[in-house]
Amino acid sequence: MVKGFLQDLGYAYGMFTLIIFIAVLAVLVLSHEFGHFIVARSCGIKVEEFGFGFPPRLIGIRRLRFGGKSRWEIIWSKRQLEQTLEHEHTSTIYSINLIPLGGFVKIKGENSEDETAHDVDSFSSKKIWQKAAVLIAGVALNFVLAAALLSVGYMIGIPSFGDEAGPNSNLLIADILPDKPAALAGLLVGDKIIKIDAIEHASVSQFQSYLNSHRAEQIMFTIEREGKIILKNIQPAPLENDKYGIGVAILPEGKIQYPWYRAIYEGTVNAGKYLVMIFVGLWSLLRGLFSGANMDGAVAGPVGVAVLTGEAARLGFVYLLQLTALLSLNLAAVNILPIPALDGGRLFFVLWGGIFRKSIAPRIEQIIHTVGFVLLLFLIVLVTVKDIGSYGGAFTLWWNNFFRF
Repeated sequence: MVKGFLQDLGYAYGMFTLIIFIAVLAVLVLSHEFGHFIVARSCGIKVEEFGFGFPPRLIGIRRLRFGGKSRWEIIWSKRQLEQTLEHEHTSTIYSINLIPLGGFVKIKGENSEDETAHDVDSFSSKKIWQKAAVLIAGVALNFVLAAALLSVGYMIGIPSFGDEAGPNSNLLIADILPDKPAALAGLLVGDKIIKIDAIEHASVSQFQSYLNSHRAEQIMFTIEREGKIILKNIQPAPLENDKYGIGVAILPEGKIQYPWYRAIYEGTVNAGKYLVMIFVGLWSLLRGLFSGANMDGAVAGPVGVAVLTGEAARLGFVYLLQLTALLSLNLAAVNILPIPALDGGRLFFVLWGGIFRKSIAPRIEQIIHTVGFVLLLFLIVLVTVKDIGSYGGAFTLWWNNFFRF
């Protein structure tokens, strides 16, 4: 019976995590691709397809115009698409594709070897600044999304930790040691310690001192978990350095809240600060890779991000808001790097042609992007394997029950 309950719990948590992860991914990807889409359209470039997920296509929809009339057409098959592909008034195809781990916009003439590359509404026929604007637009909109999410967070009250938490902060449990009093009492990562006995808003030093001085007593812990209050009687146990505690790592957690006009300013400024910090982190990561340093835990793949997203959602909406903003900034930072197959790599080739007045041969550029894309896929597979090893217990429990009927 207990085993069946744990299986049901693992299944429910896995489904919850998967749904939240796909929803967050959809917001990030669609905002990024919408940036490319809207700037391309404003520059007079035809966008042939706006897709969520990677092909094969599941379903698509587009608008067909015949003279002064128009109608929407649902596309179910490639054959159906080919029957109307030559129509000069076909509009953008909006599609949902099978693999929900990304998205794309197919811009007319982006591959300069296409026979339509020199049409007036193609990417290749536009000026350097217009091409650059289209490529940068996705990154720019990811930054705008992050700033907007952080602004909303500051309006409703965003979590703050450490020295920024303020004097009336609670203590957030950031980690729990196995087989220690906290774990045995059923405390969880993300629980908030509201009171210890009659002491409210204890500082970290007060918390440690109180547990050490009441080592022989049962201490009443008032815990907040997902909006509910839980009471736990826990007796401290000996830890390292002859100190007593319950086996938790804690952080002061407060809340920062501003009026809407200040929140927009703080959200935008902090989005910029976080972006700079991400670039510094990426530089440190590259240095570590080339110096042979141990980089375990420095990079998370789809599985790791999915688990973090589920944890953030469990902690509360504002935590998910904050994590989504940081993921959006990470997506912006990685995409603007001059890596083949990414926006930054394509921007590099556009700027090269503008500076030296001579573009690199389209076939060579395409080969470079293809090789870069394959290497990125290989890296994603490696990181995913590492993630499964790190989050193996929860992942396996959910996976084993996912197809259970």
